[in-house]
Amino acid sequence: MDVSQNPYDLDDDLYDDEDTQKDKYLTFHIGTEDYGISIAYVTEIIGIQNITEIPEMPDFIKGVINLRGKVIPVMDVRTRFKLPPREYDERTCIIVVEIEGQAGPVQIGIVVDAVSEVLNIKGEEIEDAPTFGTKLDIDYILGMAKMEGGVKILLDIGKVLSAEATSVLEKAA
Repeated sequence: MDVSQNPYDLDDDLYDDEDTQKDKYLTFHIGTEDYGISIAYVTEIIGIQNITEIPEMPDFIKGVINLRGKVIPVMDVRTRFKLPPREYDERTCIIVVEIEGQAGPVQIGIVVDAVSEVLNIKGEEIEDAPTFGTKLDIDYILGMAKMEGGVKILLDIGKVLSAEATSVLEKAA
Protein backbone atom coordinates (compact mmCIF):
# COMPACT_ATOMS: atom_id res chain seq x y z
CA MET A 1 0.00 0.00 0.00
CA ASP A 2 1.34 3.43 -0.92
CA VAL A 3 1.30 5.39 2.34
CA SER A 4 1.66 8.69 0.48
CA GLN A 5 -1.92 8.29 -0.73
CA ASN A 6 -4.88 8.37 1.59
CA PRO A 7 -6.64 5.03 1.02
CA TYR A 8 -9.56 5.97 3.25
CA ASP A 9 -10.65 9.19 1.54
CA LEU A 10 -10.38 11.26 4.68
CA ASP A 11 -11.11 14.83 3.70
CA ASP A 12 -7.99 16.99 3.91
CA ASP A 13 -10.11 19.82 5.31
CA LEU A 14 -10.76 17.73 8.43
CA TYR A 15 -7.31 18.71 9.57
CA ASP A 16 -7.67 22.46 8.94
CA ASP A 17 -8.66 23.76 12.35
CA GLU A 18 -10.11 22.77 15.69
CA ASP A 19 -13.68 23.84 14.86
CA THR A 20 -13.94 21.46 11.91
CA GLN A 21 -12.54 18.63 14.04
CA LYS A 22 -14.77 19.21 17.08
CA ASP A 23 -17.51 16.67 16.37
CA LYS A 24 -15.62 14.42 13.96
CA TYR A 25 -14.64 10.88 14.89
CA LEU A 26 -12.64 8.32 12.96
CA THR A 27 -14.51 5.05 13.33
CA PHE A 28 -13.01 1.59 13.12
CA HIS A 29 -13.75 -2.06 13.86
CA ILE A 30 -12.19 -4.31 16.44
CA GLY A 31 -13.82 -7.71 16.46
CA THR A 32 -17.57 -7.23 16.16
CA GLU A 33 -17.66 -3.77 17.72
CA ASP A 34 -17.40 -0.28 16.26
CA TYR A 35 -15.21 2.29 17.99
CA GLY A 36 -14.36 5.91 17.36
CA ILE A 37 -11.66 8.39 18.32
CA SER A 38 -11.63 12.12 17.87
CA ILE A 39 -10.12 13.03 14.50
CA ALA A 40 -8.11 15.72 16.34
CA TYR A 41 -5.70 13.00 17.55
CA VAL A 42 -5.28 11.28 14.19
CA THR A 43 -2.23 12.23 12.14
CA GLU A 44 -2.54 9.53 9.47
CA ILE A 45 -3.72 6.04 8.61
CA ILE A 46 -1.37 3.50 7.06
CA GLY A 47 -1.67 -0.11 6.03
CA ILE A 48 -0.16 -2.76 8.24
CA GLN A 49 3.58 -3.08 7.82
CA ASN A 50 6.54 -4.85 9.34
CA ILE A 51 6.62 -4.26 13.10
CA THR A 52 9.95 -4.72 14.85
CA GLU A 53 9.39 -6.42 18.20
CA ILE A 54 11.06 -5.05 21.32
CA PRO A 55 11.84 -7.47 24.16
CA GLU A 56 10.18 -7.15 27.57
CA MET A 57 7.30 -4.94 26.45
CA PRO A 58 3.71 -5.49 27.63
CA ASP A 59 1.91 -7.92 25.31
CA PHE A 60 -0.23 -5.17 23.76
CA ILE A 61 2.87 -3.24 22.64
CA LYS A 62 3.70 -4.92 19.34
CA GLY A 63 6.96 -3.06 18.76
CA VAL A 64 7.99 -0.16 16.54
CA ILE A 65 7.75 0.83 12.88
CA ASN A 66 9.88 3.11 10.76
CA LEU A 67 7.55 5.75 9.38
CA ARG A 68 9.48 7.93 6.94
CA GLY A 69 12.57 7.86 9.13
CA LYS A 70 10.80 8.27 12.47
CA VAL A 71 10.49 5.37 14.91
CA ILE A 72 6.87 5.03 16.05
CA PRO A 73 5.78 2.60 18.79
CA VAL A 74 2.79 0.41 17.92
CA MET A 75 0.02 -0.87 20.20
CA ASP A 76 -2.53 -3.51 19.24
CA VAL A 77 -5.90 -2.30 20.54
CA ARG A 78 -7.38 -5.81 20.25
CA THR A 79 -4.74 -7.15 22.66
CA ARG A 80 -5.06 -4.09 24.93
CA PHE A 81 -8.78 -4.85 25.29
CA LYS A 82 -7.99 -8.52 26.06
CA LEU A 83 -9.71 -9.79 22.90
CA PRO A 84 -8.51 -12.97 21.20
CA PRO A 85 -5.66 -12.47 18.71
CA ARG A 86 -6.39 -12.29 15.00
CA GLU A 87 -4.16 -12.58 11.95
CA TYR A 88 -3.46 -9.25 10.30
CA ASP A 89 -4.90 -8.97 6.80
CA GLU A 90 -5.28 -6.41 4.00
CA ARG A 91 -7.91 -4.47 6.00
CA THR A 92 -5.78 -4.25 9.15
CA CYS A 93 -4.56 -0.68 9.62
CA ILE A 94 -2.33 1.36 11.82
CA ILE A 95 -3.88 4.64 12.92
CA VAL A 96 -1.09 7.04 13.89
CA VAL A 97 -2.25 9.27 16.74
CA GLU A 98 -0.53 12.01 18.67
CA ILE A 99 -1.19 12.20 22.39
CA GLU A 100 0.35 14.18 25.21
CA GLY A 101 3.03 12.13 26.97
CA GLN A 102 5.02 12.92 30.08
CA ALA A 103 7.78 14.56 28.03
CA GLY A 104 5.48 16.24 25.46
CA PRO A 105 3.63 15.05 22.35
CA VAL A 106 4.09 11.37 21.43
CA GLN A 107 3.14 9.67 18.18
CA ILE A 108 1.81 6.14 18.59
CA GLY A 109 0.46 3.68 16.06
CA ILE A 110 -2.63 1.77 17.06
CA VAL A 111 -3.48 -1.43 15.18
CA VAL A 112 -7.18 -1.91 14.39
CA ASP A 113 -8.99 -4.60 12.40
CA ALA A 114 -10.37 -2.14 9.84
CA VAL A 115 -11.04 1.58 9.46
CA SER A 116 -14.64 2.54 8.66
CA GLU A 117 -15.26 6.24 8.10
CA VAL A 118 -15.19 9.70 9.60
CA LEU A 119 -18.51 10.55 11.24
CA ASN A 120 -19.87 13.84 12.49
CA ILE A 121 -21.23 13.00 15.94
CA LYS A 122 -22.85 15.83 17.89
CA GLY A 123 -22.69 16.01 21.69
CA GLU A 124 -26.40 15.27 22.07
CA GLU A 125 -25.86 11.94 20.27
CA ILE A 126 -23.35 10.82 22.91
CA GLU A 127 -24.32 9.23 26.21
CA ASP A 128 -22.05 8.55 29.15
CA ALA A 129 -20.59 5.07 29.42
CA PRO A 130 -22.99 2.83 31.34
CA THR A 131 -22.19 1.65 34.81
CA PHE A 132 -22.02 -2.11 35.01
CA GLY A 133 -22.76 -2.46 38.72
CA THR A 134 -19.18 -3.50 39.42
CA LYS A 135 -15.83 -1.80 39.57
CA LEU A 136 -14.54 -1.97 35.99
CA ASP A 137 -11.74 0.13 34.57
CA ILE A 138 -13.61 1.79 31.71
CA ASP A 139 -12.19 5.31 32.13
CA TYR A 140 -10.97 5.08 28.54
CA ILE A 141 -14.58 5.15 27.24
CA LEU A 142 -15.46 8.73 26.38
CA GLY A 143 -19.08 7.84 25.69
CA MET A 144 -21.52 5.87 23.58
CA ALA A 145 -22.63 7.36 20.29
CA LYS A 146 -26.21 6.43 19.44
CA MET A 147 -26.18 5.74 15.73
CA GLU A 148 -28.80 4.41 13.38
CA GLY A 149 -28.61 0.65 13.72
CA GLY A 150 -26.42 0.53 16.83
CA VAL A 151 -23.90 2.12 19.12
CA LYS A 152 -20.30 3.19 18.54
CA ILE A 153 -17.98 3.18 21.52
CA LEU A 154 -16.06 6.46 21.61
CA LEU A 155 -12.61 6.16 23.12
CA ASP A 156 -10.44 8.68 24.92
CA ILE A 157 -7.25 7.56 23.20
CA GLY A 158 -5.09 9.20 25.87
CA LYS A 159 -6.73 7.02 28.52
CA VAL A 160 -6.61 3.83 26.44
CA LEU A 161 -2.91 4.11 27.10
CA SER A 162 -2.39 4.20 30.83
CA ALA A 163 0.31 6.53 32.16
CA GLU A 164 2.50 3.45 32.63
CA ALA A 165 1.96 2.31 29.03
CA THR A 166 2.63 5.82 27.67
CA SER A 167 5.91 5.88 29.59
CA VAL A 168 6.86 2.48 28.11
CA LEU A 169 5.93 3.68 24.60
CA GLU A 170 7.99 6.86 24.97
CA LYS A 171 11.01 4.74 25.88
CA ALA A 172 10.36 2.41 22.93
CA ALA A 173 10.49 5.35 20.53
